[in-house]
Amino acid sequence: MSRINYSDCVTICPIGFVEEDILTCIAHCIDTQCGTGCIIADTAQCPYHAYNRERDQYNSKLILPYLLKCCPHEALRIIGVTYLDLYVPIFKYIFGLAQMGGKCSVISLFRLRPQFYDLPPDPGLFMSRVKKTALHELGHCFGLTHCRDRRCVMYSSSLIKDTDRKGFAFCPTCRDLFQWHLKTSSL
Repeated sequence: MSRINYSDCVTICPIGFVEEDILTCIAHCIDTQCGTGCIIADTAQCPYHAYNRERDQYNSKLILPYLLKCCPHEALRIIGVTYLDLYVPIFKYIFGLAQMGGKCSVISLFRLRPQFYDLPPDPGLFMSRVKKTALHELGHCFGLTHCRDRRCVMYSSSLIKDTDRKGFAFCPTCRDLFQWHLKTSSL
């Protein structure tokens, strides 16, 4: 029986119920775009301590340390995936949050669904948004900042139309930086 080497893999951790096909799609996207393996962790319970009753949202800054406790400490990086509506105190909402150059990130599927914008369900559009958001936050974990290239996955997404416009891949500069950070983090 072989042991899983978490230090070579990105750990994807569902927070509450998240469909298996979404988690698998994120894992495949990360493997294809970044060249890192992925492990899908057991589902973490809802972090009720991060819930803000006045906002009816979850403070993502409180979720990141929670994920660090739930996931293997030797993981290369961690991405939490949830349907919870997330915020940080200075914004009304966010699609995701990462520790810049750190180990942990979280993405919310809540506002990525076309239905949120009173549009009919569109699985292709939804999965496109999910993959871009996951890659973007993983890029931040590896030290990448926002890119000026509107086609780069590291372009800032304050609005859903920003996410829809950008591409699925890192621009050449961000790709090189990502690969450099990946190599130096495994030394």
